[in-house]
Amino acid sequence: MKTRYDLEAVIAIILIAILGGTAPIFLLNQAYALRETFPEEVSKKVPVAISGDNIYLTWSSNKTGNDEVMFRASADAGKTFSNEIDLSNSTNSDSQNVEIAADGVKVVVTWWERNQTSNEPVMTISNDGGKTFGPMLKLATNGTLSTGEVKPLI
Repeated sequence: MKTRYDLEAVIAIILIAILGGTAPIFLLNQAYALRETFPEEVSKKVPVAISGDNIYLTWSSNKTGNDEVMFRASADAGKTFSNEIDLSNSTNSDSQNVEIAADGVKVVVTWWERNQTSNEPVMTISNDGGKTFGPMLKLATNGTLSTGEVKPLI
């Protein structure tokens, strides 16, 4: 069974556990500021991974007419965040049910690519704190959907 928490609750719980009592106010304020930039139904379900001062966020967006997996990172405990990156960039399917995990600067993002004829689990990996990502890998067949790095939107 999966349970998702509000972004600010997850950040506060982890920081309290790490720091032994109080979470920095700037980080909680950043979480609230980020929440205001996402639609309300999405903002309560933003998957987050935290490793040291690195905070990695991913979510689904439907700005292009189909669901895309978006990503942002912070390397300074939430003081600043990178530009958003469209990790899925798929026009023939919806990218849904995104999950994220991190260990230091290694980040793994998984999701499902869905359309009328396919329901495929995929993943992509970053080894540089989310600055770039490798190819999108089809987990069911171990093949690749694309090659090269995914770059931030400008």
